[in-house]
Amino acid sequence: MAVPDGTEQALAAADETLPQTVDGLAVARLYGQPLFELPQDLYIPPDALEVFLEAFEGPLDLLLYLIRRQDFNILDIPLAQVTRQYLEYVEQIRRSNLELAAEYLLMAAMLIEIKSRMLLPRPPAADGAEPEDPRAELVRRLLEYERMKLAAQQLDAMPQAGRDFWRVQATVERTPRSLLPELAVGELRDAWAEVLRRARLNAHHTIGREQISMREIMSGVLRRLHDRRWAEFGELFEPTQGVLHAVVTFIAMLELAREGLVQITQAEAYAPLYLRLAYTPS
Repeated sequence: MAVPDGTEQALAAADETLPQTVDGLAVARLYGQPLFELPQDLYIPPDALEVFLEAFEGPLDLLLYLIRRQDFNILDIPLAQVTRQYLEYVEQIRRSNLELAAEYLLMAAMLIEIKSRMLLPRPPAADGAEPEDPRAELVRRLLEYERMKLAAQQLDAMPQAGRDFWRVQATVERTPRSLLPELAVGELRDAWAEVLRRARLNAHHTIGREQISMREIMSGVLRRLHDRRWAEFGELFEPTQGVLHAVVTFIAMLELAREGLVQITQAEAYAPLYLRLAYTPS
């Protein structure tokens, strides 16, 4: 196929501008432009290209990982195969972190010791029982570690404050005020019975028609409470006036309490009753 003369000249000019590389491929791109060789002054940290192996929390964690990954029976561990794989991993971490590898080397020595004890003939027990398997202690530690690890994972899956949720704190400003105990009906009845008893002691046999005004007695009770913070329940009665006057006074007190003009209170249970104005007099 014939190529136009202008196209051949453009391709030749492009070839002259490209740097001479081994395979003609760029090793990177910088701001969209191909980079065919690394700069000479580029600093690469020594550990930048290090391959990080899977992190384990300790020798037991690594050993349990090797057993579970290959579906080995933890009660019948093939020590030769597991020890070989374990040592391969220890050799890899020894090259980069000798201090970290020391802890794993201790477990490797234990695995080799157990394997050696399994190869040697075991003397029978004193009572004739079957000698203990050299792997028993290791199996016990692995099972215990696995239980703790599963429990830790279950705890970590639970919602945690500061990670999965935040506690809400609300400030409510309240003005403190004194709360008086509730007045029971029975205590009001007992106080009234005491007033009646005192009134009967001063009863007389004067015969006549007595006119008693409910409003006048209500106004009298309010006047007596006007300049006082409180007054005892019995002080507001006049036993010398007789039972009828005491009854009307008691009804007047109840009417004032119903209208919200006075309050009948007591300091504590079984304490004397007191009356006070329910409003602030001007």
